[in-house]
Amino acid sequence: MIHSDELLAVAKRIFWFGASEEALEFPLRFLTYAMTYATDEDIEILKKYFTDDDFKAALDDPAPGIFDQSSWTKWNQRYGRTPIPPLPKRRIPGVDPTEVADLFPAKS
Repeated sequence: MIHSDELLAVAKRIFWFGASEEALEFPLRFLTYAMTYATDEDIEILKKYFTDDDFKAALDDPAPGIFDQSSWTKWNQRYGRTPIPPLPKRRIPGVDPTEVADLFPAKS
């Protein structure tokens, strides 16, 4: 797929550890990174290429381990999702999540 230079530049800033084109192959994962790491200016650019429904879809099924608490809260509030659901958690086969300590509890 061909992407604009503007979109590729934003993808490069957000997805610094991989190729921009690779990041954009998986739009929901990319938007999850964007919602966590993008600047306000980057988000304005992304809104030219992605709809509010795209951003909401990233909130509906985010890859675990990308969102931080403040970004998760910000975006859920932006789309009127209250109460704010808990951050998605990684699931490890054979591990009971109730037996794993929460090393980064939410701040109250």
